[in-house]
This record gives sequence, structure tokens and C-alpha cells, in this order.
Amino acid sequence: MFKNYLKIAWRNLVHSKLYAAINIVGLAAGMAVALLIGLWVWDEVSFNTYHHQYHRVAQVMVNTTNSGKIYTGGTVSIPMGTELQDKYAADLKYVSLVSHPAAHILAVGDKQISQTGVWAQQAFPLMLTLKMLQGNADALKDPSSVLLSQSMARGLFGEEDALNKLVRLDNKTDMKVAGVYADLPYNTTLRDIKLMLPWNGNNEDWIKNARTQWDNHMCQLYVQLNDHADIDKVNARIRNVPTPHINFSKEELLLHPMEKWHLYSSFENGKVSGGRISMVWLIGIIGVFVLALACIYFMNLSTARSEKRSREVGIRKAIGSFRGQLIAQFLSESLLVAFIALVLAVLLVQLLLPFFNSLSDKAMAIPWSMPLFWVFTLAFTCFAGLVSGSYPAFYLSGFEPVKVLKGTFRAGRFAALPRKILVVVQFTVSVSLIMGTLIVYRQIEHARNRPVGYTRAGLITVDMNTPDMEGHYNAIRHDLLETGAVADMAESNSAPTQVWSNNIVEWEGKDPGIVVSPGTIAVSHDFGNTIGWKIKEGRDFSRSFASDTGAFILNESAVKLTGFKEPLGKVIRWLNQDHMIIGVVKDMVMESPYQPVRPTIFHLNPAWARLITVRIKPGISMREGLDRIAPVFRKYNPGSPFVYKFTDDEYAKKFDNEERIGNLTTFFAMLAIFISCLGLFGLASFVAEQRTKEIGIRKVLGASVFNLWKLLSKDFVALVIISCAIAIPLAGYCLHQWLQQYEYRTTLSWWIFIASAVGALAITLATVSYQAIKAAVMNPVNSLKIE
Repeated sequence: MFKNYLKIAWRNLVHSKLYAAINIVGLAAGMAVALLIGLWVWDEVSFNTYHHQYHRVAQVMVNTTNSGKIYTGGTVSIPMGTELQDKYAADLKYVSLVSHPAAHILAVGDKQISQTGVWAQQAFPLMLTLKMLQGNADALKDPSSVLLSQSMARGLFGEEDALNKLVRLDNKTDMKVAGVYADLPYNTTLRDIKLMLPWNGNNEDWIKNARTQWDNHMCQLYVQLNDHADIDKVNARIRNVPTPHINFSKEELLLHPMEKWHLYSSFENGKVSGGRISMVWLIGIIGVFVLALACIYFMNLSTARSEKRSREVGIRKAIGSFRGQLIAQFLSESLLVAFIALVLAVLLVQLLLPFFNSLSDKAMAIPWSMPLFWVFTLAFTCFAGLVSGSYPAFYLSGFEPVKVLKGTFRAGRFAALPRKILVVVQFTVSVSLIMGTLIVYRQIEHARNRPVGYTRAGLITVDMNTPDMEGHYNAIRHDLLETGAVADMAESNSAPTQVWSNNIVEWEGKDPGIVVSPGTIAVSHDFGNTIGWKIKEGRDFSRSFASDTGAFILNESAVKLTGFKEPLGKVIRWLNQDHMIIGVVKDMVMESPYQPVRPTIFHLNPAWARLITVRIKPGISMREGLDRIAPVFRKYNPGSPFVYKFTDDEYAKKFDNEERIGNLTTFFAMLAIFISCLGLFGLASFVAEQRTKEIGIRKVLGASVFNLWKLLSKDFVALVIISCAIAIPLAGYCLHQWLQQYEYRTTLSWWIFIASAVGALAITLATVSYQAIKAAVMNPVNSLKIE
């Protein structure tokens, strides 16, 4: 019986090649989108599951009450780690202090490689359950050992055995390779870490001093819970660990489990408030809608062609077929189409995956060998086939055989209503996606065009990653200026696109009950001139004033924070010392372009500097400028390759997330429009075929091609106008809610909605016009001959 169903289904497909092709291509496009989104969602929800203990590993976060608000951060003090290790061993299997990831130079002979690494206590690799290719994961207990990723080991030693070989770290220490581990997958938070260094091997004075400073937040802290421990109960026990040791502010600890690092990374009032999970829901819903569009147009074409199948149904019923058998017949046809579409969809996914990976910043591949993937794929194919074929099956099988065979069957005045509703749904989704895409890109451009308060063009930053560069500021600056390619050069402890430190400050008149902790950036004399900041009041740091070593320059936001009407000459107390304000600069966007500028204080302290910022002269190409300054850096830093970052590129990375959303919505909007247009094309073709005699008679009676085109197009245009009327308020509300997450945001201009509606109408007319004009120009003699 089933074999017979499939044979008849195949014959029907071959008989109606155009409609079969439209059905299969449209459904395949929808299924390809569903597969791509399914892979993307799986990659998101399986983030960090590479680590076997991901459900028991957590990062210790600190909730700090500042100016009446609770701020959550992942930077802690060293004594917090010591306290948890000593007093909470019953709850915590492992505790590890870890430095923030930073670039390190590893050298073997003349070969030098710069990669991201961390200083970590010996438990850290054990928590991560690294796949050790050589050596042991607990090797960091030896202060002279280092763990390398496989790619790092190959970069240094090629195919040679790296174990127990010596490498030079940052041109100051020789370390022994005690282990090599497999690189962490792309869907892990810590994937960029390529080397792990022993915590006890870092003997710099500032680390030694910080071991007893509860107020010096300078590293990260990770823990692994014991098997019996409950994270909520452990949270309650460790919450007040900092309280006895910190008097000037309120701090509480919070465990953030690894399984939530990626999708739930936003905090509000000291609690997790969401994060990337909203994007997962958004993309997932879009995928469901796009697949639904494909199913909808399959239903539309099937029901639209119902009269073509009506006599078949009548004859089958007359010779004894039950309605259930007819339903099974039509469902088998839809399932056959669905499985043919699946083959085409898998091929499309394989072709599109590299492009989709670049859009979404992923490294996904089709998991051919995963049984769960095939179970899910086959299940959703059956679901798509049954859903798309269900309405036609029940509709067609309900025809009365007597009326059909006598030729008195008529579809009825409301028979087309479900098809019209489905077309409206299709274009409502498509138009909403168009509007969403436009708003996302408008928000990105709005933030890009925000005045940043300094000049990014021509700026590069170079890490001072070895001790060779320390103490040579004036000599390096002199040699760089001598190249003729450099306008100026300065040092700082934060990049122009970041604020890496903050400290508690006091001033006369401040509410003693409020803790204020603005950003603080240590700079050299030439910092302002190098980055091109704009002095609003007072003056810049100057070598002519020895007292400037204790002076402050504030940005506008910091002045607003203090409430000073005349800030020049006012004193701010910081680190138990008084500092006088000598200048005010206009706000500079150094962090998120979507958020208010952080209050920031600049102080003259080159000894704290970790970065060199260089401005290439205007008129000199960046390539020529880099060629001229590279020998200077090699002269003063021979133990390191010349590694630099463009400030423009670093600032552009701040838009990556929004651009990714925009690219994905554009991709899916185009596919949704394609599927909708396929459906319209098929319906227009059917309507033109159905009304062939009517068109012929109208032409004989004098109707023009334009009048016939208008006759055949107006119904579709009306449906799209209704779709736009529904999509505009729906998309407007959703986009308004999305924009609320940004302090600095664009507006929902009326022209965006009008442009989207006009675009949808233009696409509709372009799709329908081909069939309409083709029917309108047909010779009426041939039209009236057609039976």
C-alpha cells in the first residue's frame, strides 16, 4: 500500500514539474535555514561542555555597591582565593587564582611567538579537564614549568617532541615545557588561552604586595564544587567573605557557574539578568518562522491546485477509497517532497556553512557521525512534511464525489480565504525581518557616528611585554620621532579603547555613605597630544611643572560625578594622597559606544605604563610608517617580535555583536523573502492558468495588457499591504524593546517602515508581473482553444 502511495506521489511530481520544483526548492530553503539555525543554537547551548566538569566549575564574581548601585565584576583580590582555599575545603574541591589573559612572548632560539596566556594555580588545568597529549595537567605546581597548547608547541618546535624542552618567557625567564594539551574548541570561553604559567612563578613585587591587599582587585578566581555541594548553599556561605576585611565599601561574593558563562553573562542588581540567551531565542524564533513560511507556501500551492486533483479524488472515492486512505495518499506525497527537500537542504547547508560560519563567528560542521543529529533531522523532516501536507490532505479528501464527477463542484467564495491568510502571514514575517535588519544597521551606524572625543586614525598600540622596554621612554620617543613617520608617542596603562583600572576616591563635600570608584588611567606627558584629546578647561600635563606628577586631569563625566562647578584647583584624595585637578578634557568613548562615558581620571605615572601608543603622521601610509618604526622597537625590545594593534580595528570590534545580529537577520530576511516570492510566483502562475479563458475573452473585448496586469496583480498587492499594516506595529514594538538595552540608541524613524513596505510591494510586483504579463500578452485565439 505504502509503495503504491509513493509511486503515485512520484508520478504526480513528474507530471507537474514546475510546481514540484517550486515546492521542493522552497521547502529545501526553509529546511536549510532550520538546519543552519539548529547547528548554531546547538553550538550556543553546548558552549563549554567540552570541559567534563562544566556543571560544577564556577567563577567567583564580586558584587560591589557603588554610588547606591550594585556592580558585578569578575576581578578579585588574591586574599579572597586564599580564604576560600583555607576555610571552605568541604564545599570546594578545587580553588585557583588566575591572572587576566595577556600576551606573552615565548622564544626558542631565534623563533619568537606572541600568544595569549595566564598565570594560574595548579588546580586550574584540572578543573578544565584538559586533554593532555604529553605530560600531566598538575604540572603547574612546579614554578619553572609551563603548559602549552598543541598549536603553540607546534609553532615553537614543529613536529619535534616539546616535552621537557626549555622556552624563554618574555625575554627574562627560562621555563620547562611540562605538558602539551589539545587546543580548546572554538565554542569554549577560554579558547584563546594558548599557554598556562605557574602562579608561584610570578615573583614581581606588585604580585607579592597584593597577597595581603583585600582592596586590590587584580586577578580572577575559579572554583570547582565538591560532588555533594549545592551551589546555592555554597553561595550563601561564601557571600560575606570580604566583609570583615573591607571597611570602605560593601562587597559580596557570587558563584557564576561555567554552564552560564556564555548565555547568561549580564548582571543587574547583583544577579544574573540575561545575556546572549536573548539572541539565541531571537535567532531560534526566526528559524521557526522561516521554516513555517516554507510549509505555508507548500500548503498554499497544494490547496490552490485542488481543482486539478478534484476529479482524481472523486473517482477514488467512487471506487471505494476511504477518506483515511486519501489522507494517507496526500500525506505520503508531502513526505516524499519533504525528504527530497531534505537531501537538497543538506547539500545547501554544506555549501553555505563556511559563509554562515564567517557571518556568525563560529567553527561549526555538520555532525555526520552523531546519531542525535540524524534523529532530530529526520524527525523535523517528518514534522515539516506532515504539517505542510496536513491541510491539503484534509481539504482535498473532503470533496464530495457526486459533485466533482458531475462537474458541479465549486471551491466556494471563501475557499481562497485560508490561502490569503497564509500569504499575509508569510509577508508579515518577511517585512518584519526587513524592518529589523534596517534598524539593527541604523543602530550600528548611529553608534559609529558618535563623537569619540579623540582621533583614532593613525593610532597604533604596542604592548610593553618584556622588561627591555622599561626605563627607555625618552630614548624610544626620540628615535621614533627621528624616523619622520611619527607625530608623537606616549605610554599608558590602558589602551585608547579601554579603561582597565578603577580606584576609590574622595573629595570635600562627597557623601561619605557613597563609594565612588571612577576609572583611572596612568599616562605619560605626551598622552593627550598623541591621542588628540580636547582640553575643555585648564591645561595638559607639562614637563615645565614638576608638581604635575601629583596632578589629575578629569573627563567631563568625572566632573559631573564630583559636582564641581569650577573643578580647576580642586583636590581629590586617592591612595591616601591629595591630587589637584589641573585640567578637564571632553569625554572620550573608550569603552562601549552604546553606553555613557565612564567617569575617568588621568594621572601622570609612566612607571605604571604597560602600553605604548604611537601616532603615524598624516600623509604617510600605515605600511610605510610601520616599516620605519619597526627597527626602533626591535632595537629596544630584541626579545619580542614587533606586534601592534590598530586603534581603529580595536574600536571596530566593539560593534561585532550588533553587526553579527545584523548579518544574520539580513541572511534570514533574504531567505524568507525568497521563500515568500517562490510561493507568490507559484500562486500567480496558477491564477494565470486558471483564468486563461477569462483573459482571452477580455482581450477580445479590448482589454489592454496594462489592464490585465492590474487585474491579476491587485489581489496580491492588497494582501501585501495588509501584511505591512500588521508588520509595522508588531515590528515597531519589538524593535523598541530591543533598543532599550542601549543607553545611546537611534530612533525608530517612520521612513524605515515606509521603505520596508515599499520594498515589499516592489518585490511582490516584480514576482507577480512575470506571470501576469505572460498571460496578458498571450494570443486570445490560443487562450480560447484551451480546454
